[in-house]
Amino acid sequence: MKFVLSILAALTLFSAPAQAGETHVAVAANFTATAKDIAAEFEKKTGNTAILSFGSTGKLYTQIANGAPFQIFLAADDVRPAKAEDEGLAVAGSRFTYAMGKLVLYSTDKTLVDRDGAVLARPDAFAKLAIANPNTAPYGSAAVEVMKAKAVYDAVADRLVQGDSIAQTFQFVETGNAALGFVALSQVIASKQGSRWIVPQDLYTPIRQDAVLLKTGEQNEAAKAFLDFLKGPEAKKIIQSYGYGLDSAS
Repeated sequence: MKFVLSILAALTLFSAPAQAGETHVAVAANFTATAKDIAAEFEKKTGNTAILSFGSTGKLYTQIANGAPFQIFLAADDVRPAKAEDEGLAVAGSRFTYAMGKLVLYSTDKTLVDRDGAVLARPDAFAKLAIANPNTAPYGSAAVEVMKAKAVYDAVADRLVQGDSIAQTFQFVETGNAALGFVALSQVIASKQGSRWIVPQDLYTPIRQDAVLLKTGEQNEAAKAFLDFLKGPEAKKIIQSYGYGLDSAS
């Protein structure tokens, strides 16, 4: 009887599913909703869990450099992931572009923003214009590029309000604390409300959003699996559904 019980215990052990893993992912604020959908699909397909933390790319990088226990970095630019590799914080050769960001000028007022963004040349039409902090958020630096390209930056500089991240910038506009603002297309693509100008991409440096495996995740199979999933067709479909472009090399 003891022998039979031992055999049954062994069979139970070997037939049990492998224990699912988890990985901690630092995610640029513009990618919040997209990342949540991808993480849900990732868990459904693999059983692994991606624990997401959101913030501006610059602040997330500072946290990573100071030892925050993230294992993956999904940035809103390609500069900081490359820097993470250079400084030994990330696994060399693991970096790739997972999305191409798109900038939009948006207002909840359905008549304020015209299709060419000419409202920017009429600062009397608005009291406050929201942008993300250009020092920490790539979408903020792109917004500054656009305003300078249209020769309106000096005229509107005293009306700018800065969000710590593109998420906070969007909240400024949504709550009416700013009449309009430069946000990520992904934040408004599902909305039929308000008015918007999708900024031509020749007015700002392409927003290449890179992912990288951090050294802390080098031995984490769930982290590697998440990055593989991010490169796959299911994640790409979700990414495009939120208005992002894909790297032509991917």
